[in-house]
Amino acid sequence: MGRPDKKAKKRGIRRLFTWRKLLGTFLLLCLVGAGGLYTVYLLVPVPTANAEATMQSNIYTYSNGKILARTGEINREIVGLDKIPLPVQRAFVAAENKTFYKDNGVDLKGTTRAAWNTLTGKGKQGGSTITQQYVKNFYLSQDQTATRKLKEMIIAVKVDQEREKSEILAGYINTSYYGRSSYGIQAAARAYYGVDASRLTTAQGAYLASLLQAPNQYDWTSASATGRKLVEERWNYVLDNMVEMDWLPAAERAGLKFPVPRAPKPLPGMEGQTGYIVEAANQELMRQGVSEEDIKAGGWTITLNIDEQKQKDLVAAVDKQLEDKIDRKGDKKAATVQAGATSVDPRTGGVVAMYGGVGATEHWMSNATRRDYQPASTFKPIVLASAVDNGSTTQDGRKIGLGTVYDGTSKRKVVGSPIPFSPENEDDRSYGPVTVQKATNSSINSVYAQMIVDVGFDRTKKTALALGMKDGQDFGESPAMSLGTMGASTLDMAGVYATLDNHGKKVVPALVKSARHHDRQVDVVKQTGEQVISRKAADTVTKAMTGVVRNGSGARAAGDYEAAGKTGTSENNRSAWFVGYTPELVTAVALFGEDTSGRIAEQVTLTDSIEPGRANGGRFPALIWGEYTERALNGGSDAEFDLETGYSGGYDEPTRTASPTPSDEPTEEPTRATTTPPAPTTTAPTAPPTATTPPPTPTRETTTAPEPTEEPTREPTNTATIQPPDIELPGGDGSTPDRTRQPR
Repeated sequence: MGRPDKKAKKRGIRRLFTWRKLLGTFLLLCLVGAGGLYTVYLLVPVPTANAEATMQSNIYTYSNGKILARTGEINREIVGLDKIPLPVQRAFVAAENKTFYKDNGVDLKGTTRAAWNTLTGKGKQGGSTITQQYVKNFYLSQDQTATRKLKEMIIAVKVDQEREKSEILAGYINTSYYGRSSYGIQAAARAYYGVDASRLTTAQGAYLASLLQAPNQYDWTSASATGRKLVEERWNYVLDNMVEMDWLPAAERAGLKFPVPRAPKPLPGMEGQTGYIVEAANQELMRQGVSEEDIKAGGWTITLNIDEQKQKDLVAAVDKQLEDKIDRKGDKKAATVQAGATSVDPRTGGVVAMYGGVGATEHWMSNATRRDYQPASTFKPIVLASAVDNGSTTQDGRKIGLGTVYDGTSKRKVVGSPIPFSPENEDDRSYGPVTVQKATNSSINSVYAQMIVDVGFDRTKKTALALGMKDGQDFGESPAMSLGTMGASTLDMAGVYATLDNHGKKVVPALVKSARHHDRQVDVVKQTGEQVISRKAADTVTKAMTGVVRNGSGARAAGDYEAAGKTGTSENNRSAWFVGYTPELVTAVALFGEDTSGRIAEQVTLTDSIEPGRANGGRFPALIWGEYTERALNGGSDAEFDLETGYSGGYDEPTRTASPTPSDEPTEEPTRATTTPPAPTTTAPTAPPTATTPPPTPTRETTTAPEPTEEPTREPTNTATIQPPDIELPGGDGSTPDRTRQPR
């Protein structure tokens, strides 16, 4: 047989795939596709208004099933396009769909891209025209599916053919959601600027048009720094498009200033704590993937972890220990005091009570969830937790524990840090050599500033985030971090301390117990989970903080229960905290100084606002905490902490040097660092000081006491069993008194 004819094979392939056949196949496929689309076009009718256009109520219940709130009254008033200024109409077109007046209702390129991204799991994507968005709002659902997208396109084409562009634009502006429970431009104009839609300016209209992209994120009064930046960029984009389209003179555009909206006002029925709780629950659902539009559309039954009686107890405690003692209307200084609190069950993570402020209709910003104030010294236990969890040592190699001796000299320069820091203790009081227990009891800044250097900034921050704190631009890694200079909410700090109370197993505070819709149910995030720090570390911190309540700055929180806690007072006394727990209940209480008399709220000092002098964390926050805890535990509790620290016993404090008479809460406020360069870190520590001379470093034992072990080794005899005066308490060495509880 001869060789195969290769040329003959090629000729056979060419006959099979000729350009005529390929072109014919392509045209046939196009015809089939077009026919299919036309068939779908004929089969898909323009439906009646969807359920969201005739919205339902949401029901929020306490944990016992009793209704807390019912929302869903439609905040919408339809207005004709003739009532909306022309520049405002054009702002919406410039923001969403510049080809609106020319297209046939569909942007094929943008919609195809959005559908493809949805199919391939890349999340929600834009690309819809104004007509398509109107169709989605009025006729369809908010579902991000390819089927819904195809229906949207077909119905949009039909609507564009059947209706005038002006009717479509009016429908779009009147059905869109703007945030603040506002549907339609009339409700939005009143919610954000207190005017009718007919009186909106071009700048205000451009802001409302910008909101539609992300109503919750872009609400100026509650937006983060990133959110504000993004909405300003969006606002500028809208106005620049209007200039480009010859709808706005460039000179007029140059003179426009960003129109900051007014503070929001809650809807009727959201008075007192209800508005705060409902909004916090909605925010939690949104973090779990439920859109704001979906929540506002209604039909939800949301069961909360809020305990009805404990909620009443918390409000009563704030009223008794704070509100009944100040005159908000007659005293401008007293009017600046804002209280916030969150209470959590450490066994389940459920938020059982929350206090957001004097009332959601009077002060909309929730003091329970805001993160714009510093937690101050309530962060110090996190430093200690990181030290024990990481097995950290002092500069001279001693393992850090409750009995480790540090130098409590005020303005002492930290050793071993690339960043100079010399924090002043409150009232510039120097303590000399002290144990970590004493430093915790009295909240000694100089000790914890050195400890965070010994542990490492990165390790401490890692521990803080693992425990439940939130990262941010103000969470820098430096010695000052030990004094709680980042932002945190009472919800955040309650979660952190709940994790400590839960022996280091993560507790995620949750308001929502369950959320059911008529066609689905939201899976609630697991509220307790993995071991994020060792049990030894968590229990050591708990043991340290029992000393704060027994003999330290938190003694006013003591009662007929075993408790651990920490006080905190921020720089310039702008915030004051007490965060603490019993084996059964964790509660964070904070006071904030805020002047709301101007257009923009401003942080101010709490000093002289409630009574003459500083408002320390060991006073009103601790009193509120104690009052609430006593009520919530029905007068007291026999529950005790089950601690596994690996050590037992007591210890002697080193002999201290003389110091000025202490104030009410001797070491709370984190104050300025001196500008002197840090001490050298390459040389060995100097010899220990005598009992009458403050030591130059905190890393050597004193000559008046043997080197302490990680935990106490001998039980001291001094006790504290009565309500303390406004000075350092007897027994302030962190010893364990004969009584473990103090009568209130």
